[in-house]
Amino acid sequence: MRFEDIKLINGLWVVALLIVFYFWVFRKREKDGEKFAKAELLENLTLDTSYMKRKIKIALMLFIMVFFVFSLMRPQWGEGWKEVKRKGLDILIAIDTSKSMLAEDVKPNRLERSKLAVKDLIKKIKGDRLGLIAFSGGAFLQCPLTIDYNGFMIFLDDLNINSIPKGSTSLASAIDEAIESYEGGLNKYKILILITDGEGHVGDPIKAAQKAKKNGIKIFTVGIGNKEGDLIPVIDGTGKRGYLKDKKGNFIKSRLNEDVLKKIAAITGGGYVKATGLEFGLDLIYENKLSKMDKRDFDSKLTRFYEEKFQIPLFIAFLLLITETFIRERKSGL
Repeated sequence: MRFEDIKLINGLWVVALLIVFYFWVFRKREKDGEKFAKAELLENLTLDTSYMKRKIKIALMLFIMVFFVFSLMRPQWGEGWKEVKRKGLDILIAIDTSKSMLAEDVKPNRLERSKLAVKDLIKKIKGDRLGLIAFSGGAFLQCPLTIDYNGFMIFLDDLNINSIPKGSTSLASAIDEAIESYEGGLNKYKILILITDGEGHVGDPIKAAQKAKKNGIKIFTVGIGNKEGDLIPVIDGTGKRGYLKDKKGNFIKSRLNEDVLKKIAAITGGGYVKATGLEFGLDLIYENKLSKMDKRDFDSKLTRFYEEKFQIPLFIAFLLLITETFIRERKSGL
């Protein structure tokens, strides 16, 4: 026999404390009774009360708690083997790491909000392989496709505006990196999620999207930021906070370019969502689109399983509870 949640055995300490508490209550009640009246008078006052039945009821309640704790610990015995098949999609997530992603029109800033949204998405994903691409003026595969979500999040946490040394932003490079990463894979299950403010200044993202379509890649784009734009905060060499300026000394505003993101998604048969502070959009993409797509069989393996027997102590606890309700503390015949 084994227990799935052995740590819950600590719940028995609660039962032990109750035993001590009940013992103290009985002793205190006896002492208080002796102070209140003589032994003969006290016996007459409690003539119709069965102390034995009262003790039995308390004992039953304690046993009920013990069996309930054992039920929560999920006892298991009787093992077997079953074949488990893993199905899923190949999902590459490309995150813009250019300086414009430091804009704070989405709190705490565009980049950090994107990383938080991806972490929330991972909680929903089951069986899909995930990969991570960082891009700005160029693109780099930070994490190859994997089902090791903890390893994926390590790479995600390390993502910052210095991940790609090239400045500016190139949506085309992110798409090209995805095409190269997917080379040789099955066309039916290739997904690219592109998270960016859409300010593409290098390459031709439309041409890259057309190439992605030929390679069977569906691109879903998430636009982060607003059309009015926001200043880009920077920290200078002295640690003082300021805002990014162009060569003429004018402040630079980063604006969301939805048009190009919508075109990229439309070309590949994907979809576009605009991220907001309350609803980032990744959940919508996964629930409405990705979760409903055909899944690829990655592999299968034999997994040992144990038969759950928590029902037995739970049933015993239920029987004891019924028994306890039928026991009255009054003496029989009174």
